[in-house]
Amino acid sequence: MSERGALWARLDLLAREVAKFGAVGAVGLLVNIAVFNLLRHTTDLQVVRASVLATFVAILCNYVGFRYWTYRDRDKTGRTRELTLFLLFSAAGAVIENGVLYLATYGFDWNTPVQSNVFKILGIGIATLFRFWSYRTWVFKTLPAKEAVRNAERFLEQRRPTETVEPGPVRN
Repeated sequence: MSERGALWARLDLLAREVAKFGAVGAVGLLVNIAVFNLLRHTTDLQVVRASVLATFVAILCNYVGFRYWTYRDRDKTGRTRELTLFLLFSAAGAVIENGVLYLATYGFDWNTPVQSNVFKILGIGIATLFRFWSYRTWVFKTLPAKEAVRNAERFLEQRRPTETVEPGPVRN
Protein backbone atom coordinates (compact mmCIF):
# COMPACT_ATOMS: atom_id res chain seq x y z
CA MET A 1 0.00 0.00 0.00
CA SER A 2 1.31 3.44 -0.84
CA GLU A 3 2.04 6.01 1.83
CA ARG A 4 -0.96 8.04 0.73
CA GLY A 5 -3.18 4.96 0.81
CA ALA A 6 -1.96 4.11 4.30
CA LEU A 7 -2.72 7.65 5.45
CA TRP A 8 -6.26 7.46 4.04
CA ALA A 9 -6.79 4.09 5.71
CA ARG A 10 -5.67 5.50 9.08
CA LEU A 11 -7.89 8.56 8.63
CA ASP A 12 -10.83 6.30 7.76
CA LEU A 13 -10.29 4.27 10.92
CA LEU A 14 -10.05 7.46 12.98
CA ALA A 15 -13.25 8.81 11.40
CA ARG A 16 -15.09 5.59 12.28
CA GLU A 17 -13.75 5.74 15.84
CA VAL A 18 -14.84 9.38 16.19
CA ALA A 19 -18.31 8.52 14.83
CA LYS A 20 -18.76 5.63 17.28
CA PHE A 21 -17.38 7.72 20.16
CA GLY A 22 -19.80 10.49 19.16
CA ALA A 23 -22.78 8.12 19.03
CA VAL A 24 -22.07 6.77 22.51
CA GLY A 25 -21.37 10.32 23.68
CA ALA A 26 -24.70 11.52 22.27
CA VAL A 27 -26.54 8.89 24.32
CA GLY A 28 -24.47 9.93 27.35
CA LEU A 29 -25.31 13.57 26.67
CA LEU A 30 -29.03 12.81 26.63
CA VAL A 31 -28.74 10.82 29.86
CA ASN A 32 -26.65 13.59 31.45
CA ILE A 33 -29.02 16.42 30.51
CA ALA A 34 -32.15 14.42 31.39
CA VAL A 35 -30.85 13.42 34.84
CA PHE A 36 -29.54 16.96 35.43
CA ASN A 37 -32.88 18.58 34.64
CA LEU A 38 -34.82 15.93 36.53
CA LEU A 39 -32.70 16.50 39.65
CA ARG A 40 -32.75 20.24 39.22
CA HIS A 41 -36.52 20.46 38.98
CA THR A 42 -37.57 17.72 41.41
CA THR A 43 -35.07 18.13 44.24
CA ASP A 44 -33.54 20.95 46.24
CA LEU A 45 -30.01 20.06 45.15
CA GLN A 46 -27.79 22.93 44.13
CA VAL A 47 -27.09 23.23 40.41
CA VAL A 48 -23.52 21.95 40.44
CA ARG A 49 -24.34 19.03 42.77
CA ALA A 50 -27.17 17.96 40.46
CA SER A 51 -24.76 18.27 37.55
CA VAL A 52 -22.10 16.12 39.22
CA LEU A 53 -24.62 13.36 39.93
CA ALA A 54 -25.93 13.51 36.36
CA THR A 55 -22.38 13.37 35.02
CA PHE A 56 -21.59 10.19 36.92
CA VAL A 57 -24.80 8.49 35.77
CA ALA A 58 -23.80 9.33 32.18
CA ILE A 59 -20.24 8.08 32.78
CA LEU A 60 -21.56 4.66 33.81
CA CYS A 61 -23.77 4.55 30.73
CA ASN A 62 -20.87 5.57 28.49
CA TYR A 63 -18.51 2.92 29.83
CA VAL A 64 -20.84 0.19 28.64
CA GLY A 65 -21.11 1.79 25.19
CA PHE A 66 -17.38 2.39 24.84
CA ARG A 67 -16.28 -1.04 26.07
CA TYR A 68 -18.84 -3.11 24.17
CA TRP A 69 -19.24 -1.09 20.99
CA THR A 70 -16.79 1.74 20.26
CA TYR A 71 -13.68 -0.05 21.55
CA ARG A 72 -14.84 -3.67 21.49
CA ASP A 73 -11.84 -4.66 19.38
CA ARG A 74 -9.33 -3.21 21.85
CA ASP A 75 -7.25 -5.01 24.46
CA LYS A 76 -9.44 -6.70 27.09
CA THR A 77 -6.73 -8.28 29.22
CA GLY A 78 -6.49 -5.65 31.97
CA ARG A 79 -10.12 -4.90 32.89
CA THR A 80 -9.24 -3.66 36.40
CA ARG A 81 -6.61 -1.31 34.96
CA GLU A 82 -8.99 -0.24 32.21
CA LEU A 83 -11.85 0.52 34.60
CA THR A 84 -9.55 2.34 37.03
CA LEU A 85 -8.14 4.54 34.26
CA PHE A 86 -11.62 5.08 32.80
CA LEU A 87 -12.93 6.30 36.15
CA LEU A 88 -9.84 8.46 36.72
CA PHE A 89 -10.05 10.19 33.34
CA SER A 90 -13.85 10.41 33.59
CA ALA A 91 -13.48 12.15 36.96
CA ALA A 92 -11.00 14.61 35.40
CA GLY A 93 -13.53 15.21 32.61
CA ALA A 94 -16.25 15.72 35.24
CA VAL A 95 -14.09 18.38 36.91
CA ILE A 96 -13.68 20.15 33.55
CA GLU A 97 -17.38 19.84 32.71
CA ASN A 98 -18.68 20.96 36.08
CA GLY A 99 -15.96 23.58 36.51
CA VAL A 100 -17.42 25.46 33.56
CA LEU A 101 -20.89 25.25 35.12
CA TYR A 102 -19.53 26.25 38.54
CA LEU A 103 -17.78 29.30 37.08
CA ALA A 104 -20.91 30.39 35.22
CA THR A 105 -23.21 29.78 38.19
CA TYR A 106 -21.13 31.14 41.05
CA GLY A 107 -18.64 33.36 39.25
CA PHE A 108 -21.06 35.19 36.96
CA ASP A 109 -24.42 34.41 38.63
CA TRP A 110 -25.76 32.86 35.42
CA ASN A 111 -28.20 30.52 37.09
CA THR A 112 -31.42 30.42 35.06
CA PRO A 113 -32.45 27.00 33.72
CA VAL A 114 -31.47 28.00 30.18
CA GLN A 115 -28.10 29.41 31.26
CA SER A 116 -27.37 26.33 33.37
CA ASN A 117 -28.11 24.03 30.44
CA VAL A 118 -26.01 26.13 28.04
CA PHE A 119 -22.97 26.08 30.32
CA LYS A 120 -23.48 22.42 31.18
CA ILE A 121 -23.42 21.56 27.47
CA LEU A 122 -20.39 23.84 26.90
CA GLY A 123 -18.58 22.06 29.74
CA ILE A 124 -19.52 18.68 28.29
CA GLY A 125 -18.10 19.73 24.92
CA ILE A 126 -14.75 20.78 26.37
CA ALA A 127 -14.56 17.68 28.59
CA THR A 128 -15.42 15.45 25.59
CA LEU A 129 -12.26 16.50 23.77
CA PHE A 130 -10.20 15.57 26.83
CA ARG A 131 -12.05 12.28 27.28
CA PHE A 132 -11.65 11.23 23.64
CA TRP A 133 -7.91 11.79 23.79
CA SER A 134 -7.43 10.09 27.16
CA TYR A 135 -9.70 7.10 26.51
CA ARG A 136 -8.11 6.20 23.19
CA THR A 137 -4.57 6.88 24.43
CA TRP A 138 -4.62 5.36 27.90
CA VAL A 139 -7.80 3.43 28.64
CA PHE A 140 -8.86 1.43 25.58
CA LYS A 141 -5.43 0.60 24.20
CA THR A 142 -5.05 -0.95 20.77
CA LEU A 143 -3.89 -4.49 20.56
CA PRO A 144 -0.30 -5.04 19.51
CA ALA A 145 -0.10 -5.98 15.83
CA LYS A 146 0.94 -9.60 16.51
CA GLU A 147 -1.98 -10.10 18.88
CA ALA A 148 -4.41 -8.60 16.37
CA VAL A 149 -3.15 -10.99 13.67
CA ARG A 150 -3.49 -13.97 16.02
CA ASN A 151 -7.05 -12.95 16.91
CA ALA A 152 -7.94 -12.57 13.24
CA GLU A 153 -6.47 -15.99 12.46
CA ARG A 154 -8.42 -17.58 15.33
CA PHE A 155 -11.59 -15.92 14.07
CA LEU A 156 -11.05 -17.23 10.55
CA GLU A 157 -10.31 -20.73 11.83
CA GLN A 158 -13.57 -20.72 13.77
CA ARG A 159 -15.52 -19.55 10.74
CA ARG A 160 -14.15 -22.20 8.34
CA PRO A 161 -13.08 -25.24 10.33
CA THR A 162 -13.19 -27.62 7.33
CA GLU A 163 -11.17 -25.43 4.99
CA THR A 164 -7.44 -25.03 5.15
CA VAL A 165 -5.80 -21.84 4.09
CA GLU A 166 -2.23 -21.79 2.89
CA PRO A 167 -0.36 -18.83 4.33
CA GLY A 168 0.88 -16.40 1.75
CA PRO A 169 4.13 -14.49 1.76
CA VAL A 170 4.52 -11.96 4.54
CA ARG A 171 4.89 -8.41 3.29
CA ASN A 172 6.36 -5.63 5.35
